[in-house]
Amino acid sequence: MTPKEFDAHHLWHPYSSVSDPAPMHRVARADGVTLTLADGAQMIDGMASWWSAIHGYGQPSMVKAVQDQAAKMSHVMFGGLTHDPAIELGRRLLDITPAPLQRIFYVDSGSVAVEVAMKMAAQYQQAVGRAGKHQFVTPRGGYHGDTWKAMSVCDPVTGMHHIFKGALSIQHFAPRPPIAMGQDWTDDDAQNGLGALRAILAENHATIAGMVIEPVVQGAGGMYFYHPRYLDGARALCDEFDVVLIFDEIATGFGRTGKMFATDHCEITPDILCMGKAITGGMMSFAATMTTDKIANGIGSAEPGVFMHGPTFMGNPLACAAAAASLDLLGTTPWRARVGAIETQMRAELEPLRALDGVADVRVLGAIGVVEMDHFVSSAQAHPISKQLGVWLRPFGHNIYCMPPYVTSGDELSKITHAMGEMARVL
Repeated sequence: MTPKEFDAHHLWHPYSSVSDPAPMHRVARADGVTLTLADGAQMIDGMASWWSAIHGYGQPSMVKAVQDQAAKMSHVMFGGLTHDPAIELGRRLLDITPAPLQRIFYVDSGSVAVEVAMKMAAQYQQAVGRAGKHQFVTPRGGYHGDTWKAMSVCDPVTGMHHIFKGALSIQHFAPRPPIAMGQDWTDDDAQNGLGALRAILAENHATIAGMVIEPVVQGAGGMYFYHPRYLDGARALCDEFDVVLIFDEIATGFGRTGKMFATDHCEITPDILCMGKAITGGMMSFAATMTTDKIANGIGSAEPGVFMHGPTFMGNPLACAAAAASLDLLGTTPWRARVGAIETQMRAELEPLRALDGVADVRVLGAIGVVEMDHFVSSAQAHPISKQLGVWLRPFGHNIYCMPPYVTSGDELSKITHAMGEMARVL
């Protein structure tokens, strides 16, 4: 059995069927922004490995950081023990996140970071005497991960609610923020979406522990960019109704929108912030959930007096070392200028695609480029086109999109935008 046959018969890939396995490209190595396949063909990675490899692949300082840490200590439990990589990473995270966020809880993946945030909110509400508050509100169009509680606050239509109906927690869904990024804001709550959110909170605040939202960019739920002023209003409503505000920055953190965090586009800060994906520059799975002293001390003020969560690989030293090395690069390289240049070039090269038949919208923010079609786009059909054009893209839903590494050159980016255009013409 060849490696590819073994893969098809035994390995289960994301969102795939074992009875009808999707086509696969077998990658032999990755360098810079290029994936080299087993047959020698090469593709520019327009996806940054699901938005995580912001520095590209094989970055020498990051490789060295992980190798050096592996020689010292690959892992040690975080219960009752600590280590310098976790401490150093914590110091760096405090330097780049909003000042009220002082408590850092390391976890294994972005979805778990959201689970932890929701557990924090629920346990906090119970600890301060509001035990009836255990549900959550979230805008439609969101995506927060595939684990149980995170899945319950994903969009009820485009998510997986119909498949797991009866098993998922019942949550409250507000309309998607209606005013897009770049449009004029209005203080009329009937038009800006805050009136609908207020109505939900006014009626159900006795049972709502927290609000979960992706700030500014709704990622895998539809690649929609909305006005940051919505978040200012949501903050005020959460304060009014004693609701914990949770920002899911797993897709947007570490520069993807042109700012270090999407939170930086607005005037307010959340009670809890989730980060993942690019935190290690794509080197390995890792994430963190940060919160305020108010939330942390509130949890500790009542029985059982501790936060009830503790992953086996929490604070993994290898991941902490990789994350610190990634933050070093963000601190010493002109990533803002690079992301700005990517944004400018994508606007120029993607905007003409708006004239194509089937294109519903074109939008760009930071190092995110989206061509939204007026019909479903098959990732399986895009698969052979990627190899033919030498650019790895994986469309989903109605969207042909890219989130390239920040080190992508102008020529490489032009190949990515060209491939997006070709897919928009034929898919």
